[in-house]
Amino acid sequence: MRDLNYQLKQICRRNRDGSYATQAKRMHQLMLIANQLYELGFRGMKARSLKPKHTEALVKGWLRQELAIGTIKNRMAVLRWWAEKVNKQSVVARSNHYYGIPDRQFVTNTSKAKAVSTQDLEKIGDPYVRMSLELQQAFGLRREEAIKFSPGFADRGDHLTLKSTWTKGGKERDVPVRTDEQREVLKRAHQLAVNGSLISGDRNYIQQLRVYERQTTNAGLSKLHGLRHAYAQARYEKLTGWKAPAAGGPVSRTLSPGQKVMDRQARRIISQELGHIREQISSVYLGR
Repeated sequence: MRDLNYQLKQICRRNRDGSYATQAKRMHQLMLIANQLYELGFRGMKARSLKPKHTEALVKGWLRQELAIGTIKNRMAVLRWWAEKVNKQSVVARSNHYYGIPDRQFVTNTSKAKAVSTQDLEKIGDPYVRMSLELQQAFGLRREEAIKFSPGFADRGDHLTLKSTWTKGGKERDVPVRTDEQREVLKRAHQLAVNGSLISGDRNYIQQLRVYERQTTNAGLSKLHGLRHAYAQARYEKLTGWKAPAAGGPVSRTLSPGQKVMDRQARRIISQELGHIREQISSVYLGR
């Protein structure tokens, strides 16, 4: 293992900021960044070797790859965390604008909805990964929620209750069970998990996450957050009677006063089901 990778791992182990999932994601991103620095020609680096030129080279590469702005900003946050832990905060500018990173665009009215077909699922060899994907699609769950999902706890008949330890932000929430198709997905989840979760008995969460990432990548499946977009857009149409703007429906300014009331109510319900506190976030999934 290269010195930089080793030292960053040691820093992560000494500084356990955030939840277990947050720590794991940070470690993963730091290893990715360390490998990218090596590929960019910065050999022999150590954790305290971080300089402005390294950040600038990384950002140029990320922008050239046309990574999502949210992804770049997440990586910048990890870089700042690294700089703070080695007492070199000044080597990473406080503003993302300094590096030419644009503001995140939340509302585009372009659909990011995605579906996984039966054929897609057949490419997944691990039954737990396959089941997690089905739950993501049927209930709009986040990836972590669908991996940690325990049907024996969650299934309350007419709704699911998601544990606070599964959710982003650590807040328990309910998601309705409305259709026969959803009930059939839950039936299969019960059969697979029995009294446990959708993590194989010989793995922990991080190990199962790596299996999920590897198998979905090998199956050619990407941008699976789009399953939540599809769920949100389907719920919007069910609640209002018309398609969401991102799915080709009318934009907000063209709605009648009565339709605007229905639109606001639907967005509030969908935000709650997706686990977002602010109703405005619904625009990311539905458009405006």
